[in-house]
Amino acid sequence: MSGSDDELDPTRLAAQLACHRSSTRGVIFLTGAGVSAESGVPTFRGKEGYWTIGSREYHPQELATHAAFARLPREVWAWYLFRRGVCRAAAPNRAHVAIAQALVRLGDRGLLVTQNVDGLHLRAGAPPARTFEIHGNIDFMRCADECSVARYPLPDDLPPLERGDPVDEASWARLLCPRCGGRARPHVLWFDESYDEPRYRWTSTLEASAAAGLVIIVGTSAQTNLPWRVVERAAAAGATIVDVNVDENPFAEVARDHGLAVRAPAGDAVPALCAALES
Repeated sequence: MSGSDDELDPTRLAAQLACHRSSTRGVIFLTGAGVSAESGVPTFRGKEGYWTIGSREYHPQELATHAAFARLPREVWAWYLFRRGVCRAAAPNRAHVAIAQALVRLGDRGLLVTQNVDGLHLRAGAPPARTFEIHGNIDFMRCADECSVARYPLPDDLPPLERGDPVDEASWARLLCPRCGGRARPHVLWFDESYDEPRYRWTSTLEASAAAGLVIIVGTSAQTNLPWRVVERAAAAGATIVDVNVDENPFAEVARDHGLAVRAPAGDAVPALCAALES
C-alpha cells in the first residue's frame, strides 16, 4: 500500500487497513507531542519552556540536561515540578482514549511507544505493560547517583509550582531516593543522555519494530533517534506506515512510500484509524 495524503474516509481507511485486522504481526502506535498538544500540553521546546534563573533565561535544551542538573539541581527540579503541574491539569483527549482502547483489543499484538512524558496515555487507560515511555515520565523520579534503575512515584501531595516559583524546603526534603536517601532526579531522558533498555526500553522497542506489520505515527516531528529507528526497521521489514500530523514532517515521506500520510488533528484521525482496524 502506498499513496499520497489521505482523507478521513472511514470506508476507505477500513479497506486500506483490512489486511491488518487478521494479521498476527504487531501494531505499534508511535506518539509524540502533537497528541498531547490537543489536551493543552505545550511541547516545552518552544517559548513555553523558557525558565528564568536569577537574571538569565534558560532554554529547555539547556535545562533538560544532566549537566544542568549537576550545577542547578534545585532550579531544574523547580522547572520540572512546574511542567508536572501543567501536565496533571490536562486531561486525555479522544486520541489518547482511542489508542488505549485499541491496545486493550489488540492484546499482545499492540504496543504503544511514546515520547511523551506527561502520562496522559496511561491515564486514558493504556495498559502499562504495553506502554513504552521511551523518554520517561514526569510523575516519577529515580536516584541521581544511580544506586539502582528503580523509579518511584513523586509524592501526590507535592504542591504544583507556578512559573518561576522555587522549590520550598518541605518539598526539597522529599525529593530523595527512597533506597539510598541521596538526591533524586526526574525520570526523564535528558538531551545529553542516551537511550538504554532498563530505563527507556531501547532493545525491546527495536525488537518490536522489526516484528510489526503496522506502525501508526501520531503527532511527532521526527527529531529523536529511537523513533526514527522504529520507523526505519518496520519499513524495512515490510510494515505499513501511517503518519498522522497536522504538519508536514520527515515521517510523512516514509509513510507515502509505505502506506499513507493523514494531514488531520490526532483527535479526528486516530479514532477513525482505530475504528478501521476493527471494522
